Amino acid sequence: MPRFIESIRLNNGVFDRITLHQERVNRIFHEFFPENEPVSIVKELSFYDFPKQGLFKVRFIFDDQCRKVEFIPYFRRNIESLRLLETDIENRFYKLENRAEFEAAFADRKGSDDVLLVKNGLLTDISYANIALFDGEKWVTPRLPLISGVHRSELLAHGKIFENDIYVDELINYQRIIVFNAMILWGEIILHRSQIIL
Repeated sequence: MPRFIESIRLNNGVFDRITLHQERVNRIFHEFFPENEPVSIVKELSFYDFPKQGLFKVRFIFDDQCRKVEFIPYFRRNIESLRLLETDIENRFYKLENRAEFEAAFADRKGSDDVLLVKNGLLTDISYANIALFDGEKWVTPRLPLISGVHRSELLAHGKIFENDIYVDELINYQRIIVFNAMILWGEIILHRSQIIL
């Protein structure tokens, strides 16, 4: 039985995007455990005396029930370079606890800070976050990310980013790339196209 994970941002006692995380949990249960009632993130978190100060990554691990909740102090990694890397990792709407495929891709970064994963000629994600690229007018996010993150869903819903296919040979049409996920806020990591190593 696969185990899934939701990485939830806890900032000074406030859980971010809980509704979006719960929606993804509900979708996972509908697909993998249709006979079960989805676990309630809010209910499970209520059993814990969670930190009220500081920034934490909450690892909410579950299958057909909640298996573990961890509160880990969060320190953002610095990213100043990305190396293009071909991948055949399956596109999913969920995150598996087992990240071996992504860890193997990250290990192949060859001196860069992370990898920018390419599948069938299309940009997807970096090893642990979604991306968007600026074309001079708007921010465009890959239509087929490897994992559809909750922050990505929020940005799409608010019209901050727009979906489209982004081919590797079209990189010249974009000026900057932004990296974001449940823990990394919009605008915290922005690179110039020249920081992508072909």
